[in-house]
Amino acid sequence: MSRTTTRAAAPVALALTATLLGLTSSPAAAVTPPRVDASALIRSAPVAPPEPTEQSHLCNTATLTRSTANPTAAQSMMNLEEAWRFSRGAGQRVAVIDTGVTPHPRLGRVTAGGDYVSGGSGLEDCDAHGTLVAGIIAARPSSSDAFAGVAPAASIIAIRQSSSAFKAKNNRRGDDAAPSVGSGFGSVRTLAHAIVRAVDLRATVINISEVACASSAAKVDDRALGAAIRYAYDRDVVVVAAAGNVTRDGACRSQNPAPAAGNPDDWSSVSTVASPAWYSPYVLTVGAVDAASGRPSEFSLHGPWVGVAAPGTDIVSLDSARGSNRLVSAQTAEEGPLPLIGTSFAAPYVAGTAALVRARFPGLSAREVMDRITSTAHSPGTGHDQRIGHGVVDPVAALTAELSAEEQARQQSAPIAAPAPPTPPDHTARNIAIAGAGISAAVIAAVLAVALPHRRVRKLDPDEF
Repeated sequence: MSRTTTRAAAPVALALTATLLGLTSSPAAAVTPPRVDASALIRSAPVAPPEPTEQSHLCNTATLTRSTANPTAAQSMMNLEEAWRFSRGAGQRVAVIDTGVTPHPRLGRVTAGGDYVSGGSGLEDCDAHGTLVAGIIAARPSSSDAFAGVAPAASIIAIRQSSSAFKAKNNRRGDDAAPSVGSGFGSVRTLAHAIVRAVDLRATVINISEVACASSAAKVDDRALGAAIRYAYDRDVVVVAAAGNVTRDGACRSQNPAPAAGNPDDWSSVSTVASPAWYSPYVLTVGAVDAASGRPSEFSLHGPWVGVAAPGTDIVSLDSARGSNRLVSAQTAEEGPLPLIGTSFAAPYVAGTAALVRARFPGLSAREVMDRITSTAHSPGTGHDQRIGHGVVDPVAALTAELSAEEQARQQSAPIAAPAPPTPPDHTARNIAIAGAGISAAVIAAVLAVALPHRRVRKLDPDEF
């Protein structure tokens, strides 16, 4: 792949390739939710690349192409100023499993979580991607501009798990046949290792802006990844993942059609699977909407696993160049600046919201945090659907809504302005009649029980049968 192609495409729609184990040419079969194989969990993998690597492309750069004097449409949709009246995410540790995070003056504490790409610490971002994600989650406000992250009091754990600028030195995958990241380095296996690492570093929220896509006919060997997702869930960590971007040259090439009969929980129409996104309900998967209109983004991959949505356009965040204090809004490419778009940038809005909720309601479990976010999302008018899940995340509502136990536990949000349920009919008279009949039957049975032993029984002649 040329440097131009790598620099232009990889950071915008970072995705694990579709070169998955067991690809077949057989027709697409009905897809069912993946099962977690707990025995596939790899608990103590080395925090290092599984094989020697080398840098093969120049690092990506980003630039600012717009004014930052006023909030972007994406930030305005989140209404962060109001949300901060209730929580700023203090005490929350958000792991960004991505291309690394370069420390920036606008970020608070950034913990070096490890590097599965090279011999670094996780505090290097050659792809200009992980730093963008971290900024959306936790960048601090500044008097010089209107940008800030969702949870500015949260801290970041930086784990570099993939990079389009690196490759294996011997151009072989060794004995690790797991799917790789584009033409670069990183796989679903190292992603699984990174999740376990984040949990062991006491992350309370994990953001994964990477997706492995494949045809539904493929046999996706992501068992270690599924086991790692469940490992985090069982240890009370909220895992947020991007739904994936549909691109002509990317891993997610085919959009999933609408489900049959409009059933949002129907998996039979799925033609493209996405991991770890499809491991719902153990992960909260995020689709993208247009920040200006709120409509579902055409590039956002649909699926029954999509939980909520957030803005995936009109993105501003932090520059990844070491020593920089700038903001950026586009990737630099030979054909000109490319605006930042994608579910990669929608996911951190939800991860930041999870940090806000966990700080305000420390007694909630990971499941309850996810349920609160989905229950308070702005639904599309028909309840849950496969484009944007339960709707667009609303940080203020997630922090302030009075939810009953039933609402907190429900799996599907109700449509906006849904009609009130009809008053249930009064069955009192019917119930009294049924009870009376039951009592009468009991009395009759008792009388017969007493009388029958004293009856004279006549033996019937065979001709009377």
